[in-house]
This record gives sequence, C-alpha cells and structure tokens, in this order.
Amino acid sequence: MVTISSILLTACSKDNFKYEPGHVGSSKITNYAVFTLKNIVVANGLSYTAIAKGSAYTEPGVEAKAGSETLKVTTSGTVDTSTPGVYVITYGATNSDGFDATANRYVVVYSTDASAASHDFSGSYIRTSNQLIAKWAKIGPGVYSVLNPGGAANTNLTVVAFNDTANHIFIPQQDASDGSSTKSKSESTTVSPDGILTRYSMIIVNPGYGAGLRTFNISQ
Repeated sequence: MVTISSILLTACSKDNFKYEPGHVGSSKITNYAVFTLKNIVVANGLSYTAIAKGSAYTEPGVEAKAGSETLKVTTSGTVDTSTPGVYVITYGATNSDGFDATANRYVVVYSTDASAASHDFSGSYIRTSNQLIAKWAKIGPGVYSVLNPGGAANTNLTVVAFNDTANHIFIPQQDASDGSSTKSKSESTTVSPDGILTRYSMIIVNPGYGAGLRTFNISQ
C-alpha cells in the first residue's frame, strides 16, 4: 500500500492542467464556423426555404460564428424563381486559424395547385421488398423532404419530392444531399378519400440505384 500511494502521489505531482489559454497541452484549440440560417424549415437534418413560383427571392441572411467571433460569410449559388426545382445556396466562412466550413440552404421553388396544397403526406413509408423506411416531412405546400427515398440500406441520402397536383408525386431533377444527380420516373400513388398517401411506387434515377420499380406502404 505504501508503494502504491507513492506511485499515485508521484503521478499526480507531474500533471499540470494549467494550460495556456486556447491550448490543451501542446495542442491548440480551434473553433470551426457554426452557421445560423434565417427563414428556414429544418427537416431530416437539412435547411430548406420554400417559395412559390414567380415570387421574388431575397437572401434571408446567415450568421457564422467561431466561438464568440463573428466571421465574414461568402455566398454562392443562384435561384430561378420562374422554374420550379431545388436550388442550393452554399455559405462559407474561414476561422482565424484558416480552417474553412460550409453550410447549405436548399431553396425549393414550387408550383402547387389547390388540389394538392392542403395534402400532408408526412410520415414513414415501408419499402415492400426489404422493410426499410423512407421518411417524408412537409416543408411547404406540396413540397417534402424525403430521407432515404429509395428505401436502400446504409444510406442517408435526402431529396425533395413534389406533390404538384391532385395525387401526383415526383422527385424533380436535383443534386441530392450527397451531391448525386437524382430524379424519379414511373410514379404512381394510392391516396385514401381523406387525403392520406397509403401506397406509392417510383423508379429512382440515381447512379447508385438499380432501375427497378420501388413500392412503399405507409407505416402503421
């Protein structure tokens, strides 16, 4: 016991936690930019702003901070409000140590008629072939963020789907959350009399997906 106590006291006496401010030992602490986007709806971990076709798009604004330091933000990307689709605005900022960070705003320009605007197809849908889930979240009239739209294993790919008229749904051409080019074709739906999407099918056109029709039923 005397020997053990001696070892512990010796070990403790060598530790010095009075590090130089901004350091842990010889390692310097750096704070990456944290972005706060204005006028967004957050769904499936992404930031969206939805506007009707023909509306004016004014940059809503963003703030970037590294710790208590406010950083200068650069903005890239454009929005064509005359054409429905998904547009990506990318914000960038560099901290005082020279480390870059970025954040995306997905601007969705929609054209949804009265026969679809009141629908809410939010929910979880089970792919019939493998029981995996596609998760829909409404972000605007006839506009949905869809996590794992193909019901595929080991993916967190997210896209925007439109319900533009009546019971028609589709994924417009866009860059998905992983940057891959994605759209759908051969879509069909089953909608209950009270407006609940109970079943749908589509082919996902994406380099990482097969060409087969994918069918989903609403999760109970």
